[in-house]
Amino acid sequence: MNDKTENTLSSDATEVRAQKLKLLREQIGEVYPAHFHRTMTNAELIAKYENLEPDVETQDVVTVAGRVYSSRNSGMFMDIHDAGGKIQIFSHKDTTPEEARALLPMIDIGDIIGVTGIVRRTKRGELTINAQTITMLTKSLLPMPEKWHGLSDIELRYRKRHLDIMTNEDSKLRFQQRSKILSGIRRFMENDGFMEVETPMLHSVYGGATAEPFKTHHNTLKLDMYLRIAPELFLKRTLVSGLTDKVFEINRNFRNEGVSTRHNPEFTMMECYWAYADYEDIMDLVERLFESLALSIHGATEFPFGDKTMSFKGPFKRVPMPDAVKEATGIDFLAIKTDEEARAAAKAAGFAVEKDWTWGECLAFIFEEKVESTLIQPSHVTHFPKDISPFAKEVPGEPRLVERFETYCNAWELGNAFSELNDPEEQRRRMVEQLEQAHARGEKEKQLDEEFLDAIDQGMPPAGGLGIGVDRLIMLLTNAPSIRDVILFPARRSKAD
Repeated sequence: MNDKTENTLSSDATEVRAQKLKLLREQIGEVYPAHFHRTMTNAELIAKYENLEPDVETQDVVTVAGRVYSSRNSGMFMDIHDAGGKIQIFSHKDTTPEEARALLPMIDIGDIIGVTGIVRRTKRGELTINAQTITMLTKSLLPMPEKWHGLSDIELRYRKRHLDIMTNEDSKLRFQQRSKILSGIRRFMENDGFMEVETPMLHSVYGGATAEPFKTHHNTLKLDMYLRIAPELFLKRTLVSGLTDKVFEINRNFRNEGVSTRHNPEFTMMECYWAYADYEDIMDLVERLFESLALSIHGATEFPFGDKTMSFKGPFKRVPMPDAVKEATGIDFLAIKTDEEARAAAKAAGFAVEKDWTWGECLAFIFEEKVESTLIQPSHVTHFPKDISPFAKEVPGEPRLVERFETYCNAWELGNAFSELNDPEEQRRRMVEQLEQAHARGEKEKQLDEEFLDAIDQGMPPAGGLGIGVDRLIMLLTNAPSIRDVILFPARRSKAD
């Protein structure tokens, strides 16, 4: 493997790599060895020799490995990267045996190599290994995208995430931060006394939220099943069991609905239930959790998002939904008595509402139209209409409203929480009513979850419940404009489309 060999290779980049692979197999045998042991990662090497002075060579021999990102002077200088950082490799006739240097013409950008050699720092301050041996660990058959610009095609970035992360430090950091945020949520919940459980992903009856499910079929059981849209009903059954008074789960939900910058068909939720607590206790929990995550990622409760500065320092603003709508539109829903009056008031104010909408549906619609977009800093919107909240307890003295809140930031809903309904007769009445409405809309497969209702008949303690959309929370904390930027392999159309 020398300059003459290299000059006989094809001019096509992919074909060149295939030809080099063939030559490597002929001359060194195994090009994808099963065993190679490095003595330290690049990050460990950088940390250990952080104080090594320029133009100093140690006698320390180390073994590292990584992907080749750059090659200069015919391979005399190479930069190799692993998950933790970059190290420069120096191969010269004065320090590197001919057998190792003979491999250099066969190494392309994107190949993965192992290197053993002596650690030094160059006069320019670059931490470097003087190569003594070089081992080909993986021959890459495809060229890497141009390093400094990465993938400019956004859809290609999502389709080939491995290349996006390989060439985009911001993307790589974002997914490292995602892992840290998920660990932070789990650690916070456990430290707060919550027990993590796992509930089924396949449901024979779908429920716990209003959404279109994904349907599948279990061959052995001869049973149609649904990918879960929420773990709520199983987590509440866990409370009934007495296994724990504080339960949580971090896992995927699936909803067969639209795709947007804030919606993906599968998404990560953290859902929890806390016996003998109410929605105000949950508000405090959310504020403490968000503050701890901001401190973990940014070292401060304030952080940038786009052209804004967000603050996760509690307490957050708290406003009842009727008050927020009244302030934005002048419509006082608490003074309106009937559904007809609510629809008339909405139409008079210029809102297009459906002819069968209830008082609560009109209130919620106007809130979404006029208030949501104004909620930039973290805010808890409380006192939702009972019409759209079948699992929450009524507000004392105002039976049309329930003890529910949603947390908003950047005009996005991040969390949804209730003082959970535990009256079994009222729970059945509301679920039957919800089922009838679903059937009227044509959702004929919707069923009553009798196993859940049986558990509630056994007696569930009063509790506060919460669901947090983890992906949106990560978007905020990592300054990501789209949910697909924080999901490692997001849903996308087929290549043919």
